[in-house]
Order: sequence, then C-alpha cells, then structure tokens
Amino acid sequence: MSRIYLSPPEVGPEERRMLLDAFDSNWIAPIGPDIDAFEHEVAERAGVDHAVALSSGTAALHLGLLLVGVGAGDDVLVPSFTFVATAAAVTYVGANPVFVDCSASNWTIDVDLVAEELATRARHGRLPAAVVTVDLYGQTADYGPLAALCDEYEIPLVEDAAEALGASYRGRPAGSLGTVGVFSFNGNKIITTSGGGMLVADSAELTDRARYLATQARDPFPHYEHSELGYNYRLSNLLAALGRAQLRGLDSRIERRLRINRSYRSALANLPGIEFMPIADYGEPNWWLTCIVVDPEHFGAGREEIRLALEAVDVESRPTWKPLHLQPVFADLPAVGGEVCARIFQNGLCLPTGSALSEEDLERVCETIRSVPN
Repeated sequence: MSRIYLSPPEVGPEERRMLLDAFDSNWIAPIGPDIDAFEHEVAERAGVDHAVALSSGTAALHLGLLLVGVGAGDDVLVPSFTFVATAAAVTYVGANPVFVDCSASNWTIDVDLVAEELATRARHGRLPAAVVTVDLYGQTADYGPLAALCDEYEIPLVEDAAEALGASYRGRPAGSLGTVGVFSFNGNKIITTSGGGMLVADSAELTDRARYLATQARDPFPHYEHSELGYNYRLSNLLAALGRAQLRGLDSRIERRLRINRSYRSALANLPGIEFMPIADYGEPNWWLTCIVVDPEHFGAGREEIRLALEAVDVESRPTWKPLHLQPVFADLPAVGGEVCARIFQNGLCLPTGSALSEEDLERVCETIRSVPN
C-alpha cells in the first residue's frame, strides 16, 4: 500500500513543460515574463485589478499589514482558529494579536464577537488598527457584515485567503473581499508553486508599494540606494511558471475535491457521532480539506483513536488547527471567547483530500474509520 497524504501536490506534463520553458528562457531570478503573467492571471481569477507574486503567503500577510498602516503597539483582531502564520505576521510589524473565537455555523471568525469587541473598544478609544479574517479550509468568512463593521469604524480589512483560491462569497471571488487579500501556494494548497504566495488588491498604489518593499525597497537609481528597509520577498520566475500551469487546472481540482467531500459525507454521515464542517449558504468553498468532528460518546472512539488507526494503515490525517489563544507562544495575549474553536480542535480531524485521491484510497480511509469503534 502506498501512503495516502493529507493534501499532496498534483503535477503533470503541463507543469513540467512550463517549468522547463521558463528554465530554457534563462529567466531564473525574481523577474521575468512568467511572473508578470502569473500576477495578471491570479488577479483576474480573484476579481481584482492588481497582484504581486511573493515568496510565501506569510510574506504577503506581513506586507499587507504594513500596507494598511498597522505598526508597533497596535492591536489587530485575528481569528483564533487558524494557522500560526496569520498571527505571526501581526507580530512581525510590532503589533498585538487579539484572538477572536469562530462561529459554530461556519468555523470562521464570529461576526457577533467582532461587533461586540469593536463597540467596546470604540467606547474606550482603543479601536484596533485592522481586522484580519481567514477563509478557513477553503470557505470564506461572512464578509457582508464584517465589511460593514469595518466601514462603520473605518478599520481596514485584511483577507487571509491562503486556503481559499477559487472560493467565492455571494458571487465575489475570495481575495477580493478586503482592502488587501492574500493567497498561499505552499505545497499542500489547492495549487502550488512549491512555496510562494500572492498579495492582491484593487489599488495600484498599494500593490506598487508592496512590490517596492518586496524587492529590498530599492530606490530608482542606477546604483543600489535605499531610503528605508525592505524585504527579499519576490517569487522566482521559475516558480511563477509552475504556478501558471497549476492555475490552469484549478477548476478541475475544485471539482474533484468537491466530489471527495461528497464521497466522505455519503460514506460516513450515517455513523453516529460523526459531523462534518458546516458549509455556509452565502458562498461556494474550494473544498480544500474535508474536516470532521467526532463525538467520542456517540461514535465509540475519539478523534485521536481515529487518527492513529489511519496512521496504522499509512494514511495521513491531522487534527484541525489548534486555536492560537491556546498556543504557548501566544499564552499572554488577549482572547475574545475561544470555547467554540477549542471544542472543534479537541474533536476535529482533517481527512485526506488531495485532488488525485483515488476511489480505492477513499475506501481505505472510510473503511478504517468505520472499523475504529469495533
């Protein structure tokens, strides 16, 4: 039996062809025609006017926070139920994450808690410098009320869509729903450049600034001159070529992951104590990962017993994100709520959802889960 991974990259002849074409062109460094084309194509897919290809989604988050004016000593509202990079980027600019619980109805940042926190902070003159949202496991946050709140308090909204390229909210693409948006092309994402990310926005002023900061903030002189500190954050032309090939297959990857999600639901939904991540009615996910929540009392076994049983048959699964307010590195930072995402983490499991997952692989996963309580 070959190992089944959680969300491995899927590459083929088109990726090889475009990567070798870029190699043969000798455009190797972080400049070249494939970077320009990749930025244009991602911007078009995300429904925005501009994009900047970067070395990682974390780099894009870092620059995005700088672009909207977040700085040292500021507070930033951040979902607790997400990967560490979302909050780590806040600390890179010297700001303080304030963790907000998720909603049980969609697992993304709780709009009501955001509203309460902003109202309380407004009364005390301590509004945050930004609100960061996360489109979790490929499903967008509820941007209608979130955007209205940010407009009311004149706070920028940063959309961490690292996991959600190809998803939508009420017909609008993920990435287009904040002041700036961020994508990740890490190896486990729905498309990959092996490592890489993208910052997107409608504002040319913001993306020009991002491109400047990402290239060591070099001033326009024939020699190297720098008036401020920048970063070495640009993506290489080679990886951009890989990303272009991957982007061409995005719709088929979304379709296949939807079919995988439906297969899991069909095979497991009738088991007592198994529930799936709820799908909101306001948009369409990209179905990046399929996640379940296990009730040990009703299922007869816990999340960890399932994970270990899968590992015993060479299947990778993984607990859902450990809430950031429970992470040791953030132990001293404030949190608003936290009980909902803590419960999901305690019992939540991400199942293999790679685009190339076969029917035989699916059956191995499902049969193993069904056998655990026996």
